[in-house]
Amino acid sequence: MVKMFSFMVVFLVLKLFLVFCSSTDTRCFWRLKTKNYWDGDKDIDCFFLIYTKFGHVKNEQFSGNLDKRLTTKNIHLILTLYFALEEINMNPHILPNISLLVKIQCSLLNDWRINSLYSKRDEYLPNYYCINQRRYLIVLTGPMWLPSVILGPLLYISKSPELYYGPFHPLLNSQELFPYLYQMAPKDTSLALAMVSLVVHLRWNWVGAIVSDDDLGYQFIMELRREMQMNSVCLAFVSIISNDEKLFLKSTNIYYNQIMMSSAKVVIIYGDKDSHLQLNFRLWNLINIQRIWVTTSQWDMIINNGKFLLTSFYGTLTFSHHYSELSGLKTFIQTAHPSNYSNEISLARLWWMYFNCSLSSSNCKNLHTCSNKNILKWLFKHHFEMSLSGTSYDLYNSVYAVAHALQKMLLQQADSWQMDDGKELEFDTWQMVSFLKNTQFVNPTGEKVNLNHEELDMEYDIHHTMDFLPNLGLKVKIGTFSKNLPHSRQLHILKDMLEWNTDHRQSPTSICSIPCSPGFRKSPQQGKPVCCFDCIPCPENEISNMTNMNQCIKCLDEQYANPGGTYCLKKVIAFLGYEDSLGMSLAILALCFAALTALVLVIFLKHQETPTVKANNRTLSYVLLTSLISCFLCSLLFIGYPNIATCILQQITFAVVFTVAASTVLAKTIIVVLAFKVTNTSRKMRWLLVSGAPKFIIPICTMIQLILCGIWLGTSPPFVDADGNVEKGHILIICNKGSILAFYGVLGYLGSIATGSFILAFLARNLPDTFNEAKFLTFSMLVFCSVWVTFLPVYHSTKGKSMVAVEVFCILASSAGLLFCIFAPKCFTILLRPEKNSFQKFRNMHSKIENIH
Repeated sequence: MVKMFSFMVVFLVLKLFLVFCSSTDTRCFWRLKTKNYWDGDKDIDCFFLIYTKFGHVKNEQFSGNLDKRLTTKNIHLILTLYFALEEINMNPHILPNISLLVKIQCSLLNDWRINSLYSKRDEYLPNYYCINQRRYLIVLTGPMWLPSVILGPLLYISKSPELYYGPFHPLLNSQELFPYLYQMAPKDTSLALAMVSLVVHLRWNWVGAIVSDDDLGYQFIMELRREMQMNSVCLAFVSIISNDEKLFLKSTNIYYNQIMMSSAKVVIIYGDKDSHLQLNFRLWNLINIQRIWVTTSQWDMIINNGKFLLTSFYGTLTFSHHYSELSGLKTFIQTAHPSNYSNEISLARLWWMYFNCSLSSSNCKNLHTCSNKNILKWLFKHHFEMSLSGTSYDLYNSVYAVAHALQKMLLQQADSWQMDDGKELEFDTWQMVSFLKNTQFVNPTGEKVNLNHEELDMEYDIHHTMDFLPNLGLKVKIGTFSKNLPHSRQLHILKDMLEWNTDHRQSPTSICSIPCSPGFRKSPQQGKPVCCFDCIPCPENEISNMTNMNQCIKCLDEQYANPGGTYCLKKVIAFLGYEDSLGMSLAILALCFAALTALVLVIFLKHQETPTVKANNRTLSYVLLTSLISCFLCSLLFIGYPNIATCILQQITFAVVFTVAASTVLAKTIIVVLAFKVTNTSRKMRWLLVSGAPKFIIPICTMIQLILCGIWLGTSPPFVDADGNVEKGHILIICNKGSILAFYGVLGYLGSIATGSFILAFLARNLPDTFNEAKFLTFSMLVFCSVWVTFLPVYHSTKGKSMVAVEVFCILASSAGLLFCIFAPKCFTILLRPEKNSFQKFRNMHSKIENIH
């Protein structure tokens, strides 16, 4: 009795304390108020039990455990569900005179893991029921997959169909484990391709990846690697977040160091949001790692500090399945007031918690200070999570799928149903399975929905989410990706919508190596991925006209590379022409020497009876002067644009006229030698001298040279050749010698004649004769041989026009040597010392010498 009295006293004291000390809090919900009314840091999973009644019956309440644990995303899912139910119940074309109703159950994820479902079998196992207990048509589960796995076996026992509205999970797709479960969301068959396409579009090639340690993560990373290899994108690192709690805690520093030590600024995130992967980012949230996150829409989460789960200076790029906006949903949410429901006590609790509404002390249903202004202010604060999401859209379609499947089933069994308003429909729920499997319909937005996921147009919306101010973020749609379009049009990015926290709106870079500019090519770094390379200049006559070229492009034969190696220029055709200063100089020089030689010939003809001209056979002198004129003029064949005729005439004319000149010198030398031998030897020598036999040396030597030239022309004659490799930027048009062996054979034969003349002249240089020209012949042949001996190495060390100029210069120099060494002293005597050019003077000098002796 004393204990009972003590308990009543304590109760009354607490009651009075609440009345006087809690004036701002309603007495209806004081037990629910804690320090944090909205715990956004928890994962809440809701499943919805659908049942039916005849007639138009309004969904009356938020039943069950709708308390402080709900997040704004949960509220949005619930309101989306009610919106879909109200649309269906108001539509006379879908389930006429039948209403779809719902019971809602929400729990923390830990509650699913810890609590035993068998301890509350009547609550969690809908079709395990007693007398007068409600039977449910179908269960909508999500958005987390683990509660669906836990609930699946129980629903299998009762043969109750389950429709999962969360993100697609391969485990739930197993018909052996979950024969009555259907997933509303399509499989991400092209997500890796979509992400890699975005990475390539933004010119990133050095990307990190963080995935969960499960089949979902492994399958995605395999697809990601394959798409990256096809698009020259490399993985800088791959972090696989372990699901084992102890191993995860040991590896947290490893995960952190992987991302911080890597130079990759872009990180792709994929995996189970309800795994330790989420915990990993919660730990990093306070560190504010400066990376660009690329992930799916399920990672658009706001945690209890008002920040995004994935925070970044640059923002987060998210991919979500494309969906259309639901007309009227925003208005429905903004007008969802407790007064709209007949039993608003549960909804009033939510409004009291979220919108700071107050209730009268007498009636817990009567809300005060709960104006639309306060509601809209709260909605704006949480606008990010209250906007339509892919999960909400899948839940919306799930309700319509149930309605269409049920309508097909009722049409087949119309005769067995009794119409009684307000009465629940009783039937075996397993009959829904076959109808759900083949359900196809067009939802109110005009999009086709197919539970078999066949012939689906895989399309993604791409959003960019950024933190601008504390508790203020912005999510903007920046583009789309559609796999069914041509490759060049699959990815569409709205450039004006993509804003970065950088100057000039430039995209942040995430590359392993600085791109190679035009003029350079990539050289892979040994032991590193292909995205890491060095830049080396293009080789000679090769270019690269784009950045990051693997190989340089060789210019065509008629082109050459510019100094920077970025483009090819057309080569200029070059040859030793008369327009060229060098060619013009050589041509003028040749003409001047030819004119000078002709002048000498005229002088000799005019003074042909003088001893100086008559000595050593004047006929040979005329032949030599004529051949020298031809030698000077033949050099003009080497100047000008080459053709077949000039190429052949160059070598043949050069060989013949020089053979004539050299053989003439040889004949003159032999005559000098014979002239002195005649005075001392037999008549035979005299006959050789008188008969003019030495003159036959010229035609004989020339004939031999003509035979050699004929062989040359018959085997491999000279031809016109275009060489674009000799001089940069020029295509040199030159006469190719054809047979080099024949050329040197002709030149060697000419050299042998010159050498023989030099030797004979050298031996006869000191023979006593006033008009003896042996010394002049010796010196002329020395000059001749020196010029052509020097010609050989110089000729081989030069290319192009210089090579032709060297050959012309040698022709002119050797011919001039013969002209000046042989005829200059004679012209000096004829023109300037005429007294020495007479036989009388020679006799007088000879008589004085005899008298002295």
